[in-house]
Amino acid sequence: MKTSLPRLAFAGIGLMGLPMCKRLLAAGYPLVVWNRNPDKCAPLVALGAQQVHKCADLAAQTDIIFLCLADTAAVQDVMYGEHGLATVMQARQILVDFSSIEPEATRAMAQKLLDECGAQWLDVPVSGGVGGAEAGTLAMMAGGNAEALAQVTSVLEQLGQSITHVGGVGAGQVTKVCNQMLVACNTMVIAEVVGLAEKAGVDAALLASALAGGFADSKPLQILAPQMATRTFEPVKWHVRTLLKDLDIAVKLSQSHTSSTPMSGLAAQLMRSHAAQGHLADDPATLIKLYCGDD
Repeated sequence: MKTSLPRLAFAGIGLMGLPMCKRLLAAGYPLVVWNRNPDKCAPLVALGAQQVHKCADLAAQTDIIFLCLADTAAVQDVMYGEHGLATVMQARQILVDFSSIEPEATRAMAQKLLDECGAQWLDVPVSGGVGGAEAGTLAMMAGGNAEALAQVTSVLEQLGQSITHVGGVGAGQVTKVCNQMLVACNTMVIAEVVGLAEKAGVDAALLASALAGGFADSKPLQILAPQMATRTFEPVKWHVRTLLKDLDIAVKLSQSHTSSTPMSGLAAQLMRSHAAQGHLADDPATLIKLYCGDD
């Protein structure tokens, strides 16, 4: 007897959400979508998704609800604002939050959802960027109930190459904070390196290939160094504001646990200075401008 596929809902059709939804549709899953800007759902509707115009309507006749939203405030609004999901969800449903948000807020919302309707909350932030979302090779760090995670794993496998259960609710967000500390600090150092190479007379466009395979190599180096060297800032694959938001979460988390994070704190200050120059919505490759005096 053929088992029917779970019915999916997805809120947040942005840089990451769009390719993730496309993969789910390509795998044959019934998909209902919602976005604050409804026009962003059009490519998915053309591929067979059903669009709703109130986020609460995502919960009707669906089994798993995915969120991929900008920040903690956006998740709180979708869950508990006007037409919020939490008011209509049922115990049989599972909420999977791909957003990168504050761990404590995640725990509070998850407990509230469990207490009020019995539904499980999984925090499953992802790493790998737009390219990883398109290729289905994202790294997923999951916090929450192990049985609930097992129920959604077959769907998550359409999106990621690794799914690691790192602990209870909120643990996925803590792990993502650690991921973003590494990414953001690495990005800042890559900008320093490209700037130094240029000023010292080395063709910075050759750095990525010259360092490939060595201890200094990394995915950010291979992606960002060529972009920085050639000043290729379009198309925007991710945003300065995202890294700044995550660094701020890292610093706040470290303070609450009396853990020292001086490198991330400095990176946050530099990132904020760059953002203040009008680069919040720009690609982090633009950080080269901090070191080279570009207009």
